[in-house]
Amino acid sequence: MSATKPRVVITDWNFKDLSTEDDLLKSKGIEIVSERCKTETELAALVSDADAVITQFAKINASVIGAMKKARAIVRYGIGVDNVDLEAAQSRNIPVCNVPDYCMDEVADQTLAFVLATTRQVVPNTLHLRDGKWGLPLPVTAMQSLKNLTVGVIGFGRIGREVVHRLLAFKCRVLLFDPAVPATVIAQAGAEPVASLELLLAQSDIVTPHCPSTPKTRHMFNTETFARMKPGAILINVGRGDLVDSDALVSALQSGRLSGAALDVFDPEPIPANSSILKMPNVILAAHIASVSPTAVKRLRETAANIAALAVQGQPLPNIVNGVKSRGLS
Repeated sequence: MSATKPRVVITDWNFKDLSTEDDLLKSKGIEIVSERCKTETELAALVSDADAVITQFAKINASVIGAMKKARAIVRYGIGVDNVDLEAAQSRNIPVCNVPDYCMDEVADQTLAFVLATTRQVVPNTLHLRDGKWGLPLPVTAMQSLKNLTVGVIGFGRIGREVVHRLLAFKCRVLLFDPAVPATVIAQAGAEPVASLELLLAQSDIVTPHCPSTPKTRHMFNTETFARMKPGAILINVGRGDLVDSDALVSALQSGRLSGAALDVFDPEPIPANSSILKMPNVILAAHIASVSPTAVKRLRETAANIAALAVQGQPLPNIVNGVKSRGLS
């Protein structure tokens, strides 16, 4: 391996291989160094001489960032950046970039798939039939028409907007809470703006959050929140696992406060093998796959690699999320 070539380090990935990144970066004279690190010490050693770092789920904390001697950017495979210590990167003048617009349709589609699966009881009916039984496995009241329900959407960003657009086609009432978006903008999109989260929770048969993980939103769904929800409501979460207090969710499902849930994300991930939620018949689960399609994955990988290449080349960077300006070549 030539010591003179710039290096992009990839800390972890869940793709079959890194051929996409390898082909793109090597064509620009940049080497890839990749290793699935399991410890903070391994991560720190891996990134120490990186000119840029691409990461997926690895914890890029202050200690790991402190080991970076010359990194010009940290790039996240994805939209959320909660696995990266943004303040630590900012203190080192290292831009952190994400890929904010690669999977809006996929995540919105997954949201609707979950909404329909829970209201039409797709999984219980399938399992009932596989057991050699015929007819409804649940009371008639469990089979709901979306047109007759109220869906509460939290967050009106790129994905939230796509979810609202899809929901309206099913003729349901759509409530929207996002304090950062004017009520007129929400109303123009066809949803009903509500002034508080409490009002949305009290009126919604289904609640689906589409907001980032921040100190304000972490565990926004907790024992108190579930107590404010409409009895028998359904929670959909394809956003971030730590938006939901897992223990409180289990309790709400066991007590009947919630009639069901559909989850693509968890806290922690992977979901522990002994988690009670794995055994609950009123919960639909997926392994953080809402963003996946061939088109989306290709765009994600190419965009991340291109941003890393721009950083190595000293070019202006897109999608900086921690307020640091691009670092030009010295």
